[in-house]
Amino acid sequence: MDKNKTATIAKRVFDIFFSLTALILLSPFLLLLVILIPLTSRGNPIYSQKRIGRFGVPFKFFKFRTMHIDAEKRLQSILANNPSYKLEWDQIHKLKNDPRVTFIGAILRKTSMDELPQFINVLKGEMSVVGPRPVLHEEIVKHFGDKAKDVLSVRPGLTGLWQTSGRNNTTYAERVALDARYACSWSLKQDFKIIAKTIPAILYKNDGAF
Repeated sequence: MDKNKTATIAKRVFDIFFSLTALILLSPFLLLLVILIPLTSRGNPIYSQKRIGRFGVPFKFFKFRTMHIDAEKRLQSILANNPSYKLEWDQIHKLKNDPRVTFIGAILRKTSMDELPQFINVLKGEMSVVGPRPVLHEEIVKHFGDKAKDVLSVRPGLTGLWQTSGRNNTTYAERVALDARYACSWSLKQDFKIIAKTIPAILYKNDGAF
């Protein structure tokens, strides 16, 4: 069997095993969050959004909801009335001190626990444990350029090379370059190294967005 095909199959087997194990072990905690989130801000505890996956195929991306349910409406007002927020959003497509985030949402983001529902995306084959972070279509159009083909050649991941290489201290262009580099040279050995570096990266981050 072709070496690359063997590695791809092994990566998928690992993804399934890792995700199932995580969901089983964390199930009591996940259930607690499903109860707590609606108690602190009305709305569904799970947030879903269309993101772009492997080969440009869109999929429904899951997170624990960390914002108020009218977050999109609030964003338009925030960007229209705060030039500094508008500049930050245009540069990195996120706000480090996002006023739309709820109290419990800030805790979830700080610990990256809002990402836990993505283990379901991994089980469904839409994501991998390690890979480029899934992004919106408009981000690909605006920021990826000729690197889009490389980045989209692999499944997006829960964690990846850029998250363990400076996290949000990296520029968006540097992030895209790191994701493209990963996509062109990934290996299981590198994946295990990235997973090992992810926990310290979460512990020492300062903005709460993976």
